[in-house]
Amino acid sequence: MSNKQQTLVRPPYLKVGDTVAIVAPSGILKNRTAEIKRAQDLLSSWGLHTVLGKHLFADGNHFAGTDAERCADFQNAMDNPTISAIWAARGGYGTVRIIDKLDYTKFRENPKWVIGYSDITALHNQLNVEGFESMHAMMAVSVVEDLSEIKETVQTFKDALFGKPLAYTLEGSTYNKPGTVSGQLVGGNLSLLYSMLGSKTSIDVSDRILFIEEIGEYEYSVDRMLQSLKRAGYFDNCKGVIVGDFSKVRKNTTPWGTSMEQLILDALSEYDFPIAFKMPAGHEDDNRALLIGRTIDLSVGKEASTIKFKN
Repeated sequence: MSNKQQTLVRPPYLKVGDTVAIVAPSGILKNRTAEIKRAQDLLSSWGLHTVLGKHLFADGNHFAGTDAERCADFQNAMDNPTISAIWAARGGYGTVRIIDKLDYTKFRENPKWVIGYSDITALHNQLNVEGFESMHAMMAVSVVEDLSEIKETVQTFKDALFGKPLAYTLEGSTYNKPGTVSGQLVGGNLSLLYSMLGSKTSIDVSDRILFIEEIGEYEYSVDRMLQSLKRAGYFDNCKGVIVGDFSKVRKNTTPWGTSMEQLILDALSEYDFPIAFKMPAGHEDDNRALLIGRTIDLSVGKEASTIKFKN
C-alpha cells in the first residue's frame, strides 16, 4: 500500500461533553448488559456521553446481529458528526464480514477514533490503509466491577482518548533483540494480520514497527502464521517488532520444544531489526493503549525497552 511514508490523519482527541458510540461489529453480547452499563458509567465519569448501536444486543447466532445490522450500526456511527469516537463492545469474530461494506466518505470529513483490539484488528488495518490513525485499547466489555484490577488498562485508554502523551517502559527479557528505531506503529492480532494477507486490507509494514499479540493458538499455528507472513515478504523492510501477550497457548500432543519467545526469534532470525518482548497489550487484564499509525521511538535492551509515542 502507499501509506508507509505519509503521516496519517489523526482524529481529534476527545474533550468533556463529547459523545462515544458503543457498537458491536463482531461477536454476540449475550448477557453482557451489565458490562455495557459499566462502560457507559466509566465514560460518564470522564464527562463523556454515550450512544448505543441500535442492534448492539441483537442475536445473529455467533454474531451481534446480521452482517447488515452490524454494518449499519458501524456506518451510522462513522457518519454521525456528533460522535467523536467509536468503541467496539467486544471482539470475537465477524468484523472481516463487514469491512468491505463500509463507506468512508463522511468519515473523511469528520474523522473519529475507532477503539478496540483482537478482531478489531481488521478495522485497524482498514483504517491504516485508508490513511487514519486508530486506537488499540480495551473494549466496552473489558470494564470490570473493580477498576483497580485493570488500573493501567483504564488509565492508558483515558490518556490516549484525551491526548495525553503515551510512553511505556517494558520489563527486560533475555530474548530481546536490542536496537533503537523510529517508525509508525502498525499491527494487532496475529491471526487477523495473517488472514488479511493478499487482500486490500493487508498492511504494508515497510519502514514501520509491527506489534503482534495472540490468544488460544498452538505454537505450531503461530509459527505457521509467521512463516506465511515471512514468505509473503511482510518483514522484508520492517523496522522492528513489539511482541504483546500470547495468551492461553494451546497444548499439542507433540511438544513444540521451545518457548514462544524463541519460536518468534527463530521465525524472524534472518532479520536484523530489534524485537521487544513483554509489551502488556493483548488478551490479558493489563492491556495498555496503543496508537496505531502513530510514529514511535522504540529502544530495545536486555534490561528494559522503551516506547515513546510522538505527539
